[in-house]
Amino acid sequence: MNQAVAVAAAMLQIETRGRVLIVGLNRPAKRNALNDGLILDIERCFASLPEDIGAVVIHGIGGHFSAGLDLSELTERDATAGLMHSRMWHRVFDIIQHCRVPVIAALQGAVIGGGLELACSAHIRVADPSAYYALPEGSRGIFVGGGGSMRLPRLIGVHRMADMMLTGRVYKAEEGMALGFAQYLTEAGGALPRAIELAERVAQNAPLTNFAVLQALPLIAEASPQTGLMLEALMASVAQSDQEAKNRIRDFLDRKAGKVKPG
Repeated sequence: MNQAVAVAAAMLQIETRGRVLIVGLNRPAKRNALNDGLILDIERCFASLPEDIGAVVIHGIGGHFSAGLDLSELTERDATAGLMHSRMWHRVFDIIQHCRVPVIAALQGAVIGGGLELACSAHIRVADPSAYYALPEGSRGIFVGGGGSMRLPRLIGVHRMADMMLTGRVYKAEEGMALGFAQYLTEAGGALPRAIELAERVAQNAPLTNFAVLQALPLIAEASPQTGLMLEALMASVAQSDQEAKNRIRDFLDRKAGKVKPG
């Protein structure tokens, strides 16, 4: 592993380890609550990923991933300004969801409101036992505005999201694992190390295969059967024609035939 190189950003702590970019939300005194400055820092970070980066890990500095919208910076907006503000959050979280490389979120402590919406935009979520999930918007007289109403129901269902918003229900890490908030549950303090381990693994995949999984698979899942199968065939054809993929297949077959010793 390359020696870590830290890079300072206004409200992010950014570190490069080999082909993995580690992005830390750096407002620990605010439980990494999200304000416009932090959201725009995230946008700048993901919009300018170095070409040699193969995966991204996003996490919270301190004991929490993110406590959601920073209510202390909530300002009065008319309907038009409110619409544009929400669309700005959509734009940034879309960049994460449609990133050219896999994005893995390491979750601990508060993963609530906008923080949960941010986590949902990642492709893989790893939680430790301290993580808890909530949507307190209902009790605050507001509505989700960072894409949560589109992404979260795909993970846990509309009925569970409605219950969270209406009643303030909180799911603990173990419950969240069973319901689909996260795909991995680690020991205490293990979310970030595990997320980095997974990122290092997926960064070794053929870039075109990762791209197909991130971009084509969601479209196939929502398409009609015939459209989905055609898109699958097209992506399979493109992936198999990639020279790196050919080299990997040839290496696999050689290993299976005993021509080379396993590494």
